[in-house]
Amino acid sequence: MTAVQLAWYGCDLRTGAISEELPALRPDQPISMRIGAPTSGSMSLALAGAPPEWEAATDPGRSMLVAVDTLTGQPLWSGLVLRREGGSGPVATLQVATPEAYLDRRYPGDYTATATDASTIMSALAAPALTSGPPIALDTSASGTAITYTMADSDDRTILSALQEIAAMAGGPEWTIDTVWGDAAQTRFQLYLRIRPALGSTSGDASFDMPGCIASYSLSESYERGKGATRVTARGDQTGNVRATSAPHTADALIASGWALWEHRWTPAQGITDTAQLDLHATEALALMGTGTRAWTVDAVASAAPRLGSAWDLGDTVSIAIDSSARHPAGISTTARAYAWTLDPGADRVSPILLEDE
Repeated sequence: MTAVQLAWYGCDLRTGAISEELPALRPDQPISMRIGAPTSGSMSLALAGAPPEWEAATDPGRSMLVAVDTLTGQPLWSGLVLRREGGSGPVATLQVATPEAYLDRRYPGDYTATATDASTIMSALAAPALTSGPPIALDTSASGTAITYTMADSDDRTILSALQEIAAMAGGPEWTIDTVWGDAAQTRFQLYLRIRPALGSTSGDASFDMPGCIASYSLSESYERGKGATRVTARGDQTGNVRATSAPHTADALIASGWALWEHRWTPAQGITDTAQLDLHATEALALMGTGTRAWTVDAVASAAPRLGSAWDLGDTVSIAIDSSARHPAGISTTARAYAWTLDPGADRVSPILLEDE
């Protein structure tokens, strides 16, 4: 069993080139990632152990921090430096956010596509971020779902909001931004915006077990507002006296089997006037919400668990095996997808956040 140790690098945001190694950098809380959304956090840099060019390597708006697993050499996480504070004290504090946050600071402009693959549309909407930005490249696969999509620059919606909206439709692709080495000499990093019908592997080869690597776990089952419904209706913008509305989408089979009628109405995004687009949102919402959600949070010993970044990663299906616990005295074995994770090397803990498919 080998503990996870991270090497931290301060890099130029535009090129990904390493400016300095930062051995005195420490996260103030676990680092994390999640599918299709940014995460953020705080870092502390002990100035007594900082290299001479630490200011350039951590300059807000111009630098990126990257964590590399020293055992595997695999980049695990990156964060854009957005704020830096320091003074007479011995530590500089850095506020950072994963590269997905950059997409919330860029705008796609006016865009219209008819009967076009959703991955192609997402790629086109993200394209402006490839110019004058971080070293982002596209890595996409067709979703197999053709949609019609319109976006107006006057709506002031960002690339991030557009990608999240499309991902929430039935058949919408999943996406994330991965950090990899940018050259064989390992002098710079490259970011890839990955757009896939579904991220990760479905093999379930990585196994978290108790007794074993799992120190503790919780299973959250919810039918709260926004988490469960047997009838959903998506609402859009009003044009004239008519508000765009999807057809009511009802889980008839569940109701026939004894479930109550629970209704959910919501507006997926600003600016939608196409009912076909709203129907795609409603279809996906009903599929996710019909029987509610089952989410596992597994707190595992990182040195004993399957290795993050090599044995499993974001989007992968993993196995859970519990011999016995207060919640599951007879034990339980299941599989679930890692839609997020947190890593705390100092505490020797890794925590996949797992969504169980119904």
